[in-house]
Amino acid sequence: MAGKSFNIFRKKEERPKHPVHARRKALTAIIHILVWTGVAIVYYAVFSFFFDTPIEIGMKRSVKGLETEFDRLPTRYDLVETVLENVSERDRYLFRSLFDSYPLDTEQDDRLGLYDSLLKKTNAELGDEFQQELQDFTDKMDVLSKKLEVLIHRIEENMEEVNHIPSIQPIINKELNLIATSTGRRIHPFYRTLVQHNGMDYTIPEETRVFATADGRVSSISAGGRTNTSGISVTIDHGNGYTTQYNHLSRVFVGPGYKVNRGDIIAMSGNTGLSLAPHLHYEIRFRDKIVDPVHYFFHELDPFDYYRAKKVASVGMQSLD
Repeated sequence: MAGKSFNIFRKKEERPKHPVHARRKALTAIIHILVWTGVAIVYYAVFSFFFDTPIEIGMKRSVKGLETEFDRLPTRYDLVETVLENVSERDRYLFRSLFDSYPLDTEQDDRLGLYDSLLKKTNAELGDEFQQELQDFTDKMDVLSKKLEVLIHRIEENMEEVNHIPSIQPIINKELNLIATSTGRRIHPFYRTLVQHNGMDYTIPEETRVFATADGRVSSISAGGRTNTSGISVTIDHGNGYTTQYNHLSRVFVGPGYKVNRGDIIAMSGNTGLSLAPHLHYEIRFRDKIVDPVHYFFHELDPFDYYRAKKVASVGMQSLD
């Protein structure tokens, strides 16, 4: 029995394995390896997505440092440029102080080449060249002198014409607080309706000096009267299409044909004619068309005062005549 049992045991131990079982075990091992490899890859990917590795942390710090340095570059560049300009200015200052001249800019100045070319010429050639340049300079001076004479003549002619253009206020009104209203649709003081007002009204007391606003010649004097709404008035023809008229006067110091200059006293203000209160009515016509006097104070007002005068003149909605 003992020998038989031993034989049976040896037969079981020596029984060969089936090939299907071997392949199945190998396949299972491969699958385990692939699964664990996939798990490792997924774990690494997730870990890398949420957490930086030491290398990545170092690289990000380097990039951030480079961005900071790049942002500082413009400021450093401006500082260096300022320093170089200061050095250059100091160099020019020292050069002027020591040699009473400006330093030579070899990049933009061709005087070195000119100096070399002059050294190669003889005295006769230099003399001829000097005479030629002197003659050219003299010819240019003659041309410029003639142009200057023409320019001076034109300026004198224009100055004469400018003197005949109304360019000041007819009264002393530096503060611009005497302007009541200007041209445009205004309420008539007596009819209480909107009518066209053809001039500028100044609220001034009687016997206020009235000035000619440009050179010209008195063309007419109106003595006033019951039917004359303008009262005593003076009209000046300035000879270039411009005429000015001064109404509601009390006294007149000029007569028809009188030659007047800008700034001459021609009359005293009053309250004659159809007038609500003592004032001066001042009109300007250019080629028989009414123009707003507020645009003709350029000889007296700067741009700021001009705009202020326009604003003051546009506020008044009722005329005084």
